[in-house]
Amino acid sequence: MEEYIAFDSHKRYTWVDRQDHSTGKSRGYRLEHAPGAVRDYLEGCEPGTAVAVEATGNWYWIIDEIEQAGLVPQLVHPRKAKLMMGLTNKTDKLDAQGLNRLQRNGTLPTVWIPPGSLRDLRELTRTRLVLVAQRTRLKNRLSATLAKWGTPASACSDPYGKRGRAELEKHLEGLPEQTRWVSGQLLLQLDFVSAQVKQLEQRLEELVEVTEAMQWLLSMPGVGVILAATIALEIGEVERFPSAMHLASYAGTTPRVHASGGKVRYGSLRADVNRYLKWAFAEAANSVAVNHTRCPDRHVSQLYRRLRQRKGHPKAIGAVARHLAEAAFHVLRQKEMYQDPGLGRGRTSQG
Repeated sequence: MEEYIAFDSHKRYTWVDRQDHSTGKSRGYRLEHAPGAVRDYLEGCEPGTAVAVEATGNWYWIIDEIEQAGLVPQLVHPRKAKLMMGLTNKTDKLDAQGLNRLQRNGTLPTVWIPPGSLRDLRELTRTRLVLVAQRTRLKNRLSATLAKWGTPASACSDPYGKRGRAELEKHLEGLPEQTRWVSGQLLLQLDFVSAQVKQLEQRLEELVEVTEAMQWLLSMPGVGVILAATIALEIGEVERFPSAMHLASYAGTTPRVHASGGKVRYGSLRADVNRYLKWAFAEAANSVAVNHTRCPDRHVSQLYRRLRQRKGHPKAIGAVARHLAEAAFHVLRQKEMYQDPGLGRGRTSQG
């Protein structure tokens, strides 16, 4: 390898630092973003040269063009790289040079690069999260508008279900003219977003039917079609995790630990994790909490009930989420259905 190459990428341009392998001399270049610009710039480089790229928001296409040029992309963990570089000042030039310095030292903190097909499939579950959040905001806005004008709360379990919708439209008729009009617009937007969510969920159901890994995940307590798809797509290749504890940490289900002077203190769950996996396991844990009285013999039900009495609901949810994250590792690694410790050997949570 003749040189080290590092990219400090931004929205419209990338600062490139190329460092000679033998002399250590660097030269920088500002590369304006355009389709094919990265590939064309790297055409003269030695095939197989490593290129360090921070895992920023626009790394998908940059990674693809590096591979098309015959070079090897190295996706870098931004936070760890900044800590390891220890720079007082921050500029594009210093950041790119710092990445090359880590490459020379062999300490570049790289992360796994999902294949293009997996990145494409992930958009299904991630976009659904965005649309569901938007749907919730619309419902909250409508409920707040009705509350402003003294409308009583709906007696229906789902105020936006079939029965609740008829009641809602009746209440809207009693609102002032402009408020009634904008509420109607919000209702139309709500219907549109709900239809999009249903279409996404239909595609996910079709995907789960033909994916063996998602079928294994469906055997876990609290995990349905949406969560199984989210967990499987976000984990990708389970072999990249050395142990179940590493997957649980990656999914944000392990607390922060501060141990000093013989005292150990556990803090809140970490934030710099895969937030989609964290959401999925937390949702599954909440489902376990809701149904723990219906399935009292399950291990997760007993775990939730025991910790809720001692430490409260939030920490019990966190413990169940961690158990499910570690269970997902074993389910995918061993390629078998979930075996519930509370139900005895050989019996699944559905048995």
